[in-house]
Amino acid sequence: MSVVTDLLDKRGVTFEVIPHDQAYTSIAEATALGISADEVLKALVLDTASGNAIAVVPGSRRLDMRNVKKALGAKHVRLATEEEVERSFPGYELGALPPIGSLFGIQTFVDPEVMQHDTVVFAAGSQTESVKLRTEDLFRDEQVTIAPLTRHSAAGEEPSDSARP
Repeated sequence: MSVVTDLLDKRGVTFEVIPHDQAYTSIAEATALGISADEVLKALVLDTASGNAIAVVPGSRRLDMRNVKKALGAKHVRLATEEEVERSFPGYELGALPPIGSLFGIQTFVDPEVMQHDTVVFAAGSQTESVKLRTEDLFRDEQVTIAPLTRHSAAGEEPSDSARP
């Protein structure tokens, strides 16, 4: 079991572990699982003046830095680089950071669209394993700030973020 599933077990949360082909992005994860990218969460590491934070958004959406700055109340926010993510979150594969800020002692910001789904899927620290659970169970024991963080992709544009941890 992983740190993520151990935490969910301790919280008494019902979840399903889903092994899949290696996926480096939330879109690839959704494809590997045969589900809509809206149901897959991506956790993006933000670098702020006060340290790291996590932005949690649907896999089909793009981060809008204007919205992120407004949500965080900060002028200087950027996506962490892959190198910074690897250094700050050892033991988690790139593109597989779980959307659970309490695991790392950092703030978690969640786009409201995430909360519209009954169930969600997210990477559990590995590019070949995801966890599926009820959205309310994922965030039940988490301190999260729900605020608009995304924008819709333009027609024909593949949703992505330059530094998906």
